[in-house]
Amino acid sequence: MEEQFILRVPSSIAERIERLLNENPSTSEDGCLDLSFTDDGRTGTFAIGNETFPASLLDLPGVVESYKTYDDTVLIKTADIGQIIMVREEDEPSPEGIEYRHGLTPPMRDARRRRFRREPDVNVFKQILSLCILKYNFHHRYVTYLPFFVQPELVQRVEKDLLNIMSGGTVDNILIYAAFHFIFKIAVAI
Repeated sequence: MEEQFILRVPSSIAERIERLLNENPSTSEDGCLDLSFTDDGRTGTFAIGNETFPASLLDLPGVVESYKTYDDTVLIKTADIGQIIMVREEDEPSPEGIEYRHGLTPPMRDARRRRFRREPDVNVFKQILSLCILKYNFHHRYVTYLPFFVQPELVQRVEKDLLNIMSGGTVDNILIYAAFHFIFKIAVAI
């Protein structure tokens, strides 16, 4: 089974690897390349010649497709690459976590934060919803004993108000609209 990954190295090491690949290995001072990982499978060492460098296996924020060609006209997809091996100098700090926050190209810089939405916290949404429903119930002088139960008449009133707004009308009960508008904004922000 074929596995592919991206090897990212500092420029000084990249020059040595390029020289090793272009020359005869028996005449080069950097005679061999070696990559070995510890038992956790995420940290390891990269060796070129007699020098070793720390390496880390990180997950990319997206998938990169890899292609090869035999005749320079037809491309054949060979793999989907989702991991990168980061080789660093001894004095550089190790990356935090197992997920690499950047992609491979400049537009994917800080992609984990900018491109992908965080998962909403369901508990916060339920608390806000229950507070709004209890506030509505308190305003209309009755109490709901199940804080997460949405009453059908409340849903019908909100639907009616939304249809009125969409047709150019006004809201009958502004408290209901404000509560659900607030919940919607919180849900989108989360």
